[in-house]
Amino acid sequence: MVPGNLTHVSGFLLLRFLEAPELQPLIFGVFLSMYLITVFGNLFIILAVSSDTQLHTPMYFFLSNLSFVDIYFTSTTIPKMLWNIQTQNKVISYEGCITQMYFFALFVGLDDFLLTVMAYDRFVAICHPLHYTVIMSARLCGLLVLVSWVINVLHSFLQTLMVLRLSFGREVIIPHYFCELKQLVQLACSDTLLNDMVMYLATVLLGGAPLAGILYSYSRIVSSICGISSAQGKYKAFSTCASHLSVVSLFYCTCLGVYLSSAATQSSHSSATASVMYTVVTPMLNPFIYSLRNKDIKRALKAFFR
Repeated sequence: MVPGNLTHVSGFLLLRFLEAPELQPLIFGVFLSMYLITVFGNLFIILAVSSDTQLHTPMYFFLSNLSFVDIYFTSTTIPKMLWNIQTQNKVISYEGCITQMYFFALFVGLDDFLLTVMAYDRFVAICHPLHYTVIMSARLCGLLVLVSWVINVLHSFLQTLMVLRLSFGREVIIPHYFCELKQLVQLACSDTLLNDMVMYLATVLLGGAPLAGILYSYSRIVSSICGISSAQGKYKAFSTCASHLSVVSLFYCTCLGVYLSSAATQSSHSSATASVMYTVVTPMLNPFIYSLRNKDIKRALKAFFR
């Protein structure tokens, strides 16, 4: 690659899932189906929560925000990939790549923060039930969501500015199906030490801190549940956070699987395939997990469709 300034880079080549012409109709159909299921599934959750006054509680307020973020999270990557498959065009413009990277970092961070906020909500509901309505006020709920947005908007903006200072070759091939921050930094021709430091520091602060908060919340929840004498009381307490715990496990296991597999194999193919799990599969399964395991959501959906 011939080094060149960023302003001279016209575009990037996205190669993953576009290399086997005979499989592209199948890939197109599978991803289109998964995308539509994700969008409509999460949209139904939002409509159910907004239309049923009994669901106007902190838990479902955070759930509707998570569904909203998941719709846009998936929409940052899949439509462009489907368009590339349909048009047999592997190119994404430089501006489009930077924009996709910004919104991908924004929404994956929001997913992480909202799952942490939901864990805190379940912690207050189970460990401090008598003070739940006082602690989880509408003002605090709105503030938690607002802070999540502000932090992740600023973080994505910082990472974007850090990428803008890098130089790339005249023709940059991304072995992925979307523009990811780590991939772009690795493909840069200029010194990326500062980018790596900022990226890893942000991972520790904005990834490790929420995970620590979730683990702490659930350790306290488990401790409180074990202190309940009746088996029925234990089951009722656990059932209120079972759906969220399932989503948290799915999100973090797939994210860790992506980075551990890419670190172990150094294979771009395995990394791109594993990325499908938390960029497509997890947002698609969230509505099913919450609707199938939640009687209130099922009741609200039935009432909505009537």
